[in-house]
Amino acid sequence: QVQLVESGGGLVQPGGSLRLSCAGSGFIFFSYAMAWYRLPQGKERELVAAITPYGSNIEYADSVKGRFIISRDNDKNTVYLQMNSLKPDDTAVYYCNAALYRGGDNYKAGDHWGQGTQVTVSS
Repeated sequence: QVQLVESGGGLVQPGGSLRLSCAGSGFIFFSYAMAWYRLPQGKERELVAAITPYGSNIEYADSVKGRFIISRDNDKNTVYLQMNSLKPDDTAVYYCNAALYRGGDNYKAGDHWGQGTQVTVSS
């Protein structure tokens, strides 16, 4: 079965950094684009970052450009989100998502989701 497991969340002060990891199993990892979404309390889900199977195309939400970096290691079936210069507005549950890649510039959420990991940025 398809499984995505996030880790690396926690409590951090504004300006700090965290690195989230998402380990995939049960699917052909390099055939899938991967993405990170987040769900702030009281807000709608938003796409944070997405990456094509071999990293040739990456997109970021405007709110995280220059601060977050998405990357992947297909040998480890893992996608990462390095989060720097964290702000209180980054507080959310972060979810990993996988979508079979068919090309295109804009990521569309696939059916495979992780359980989420909480990121809290607070002073």
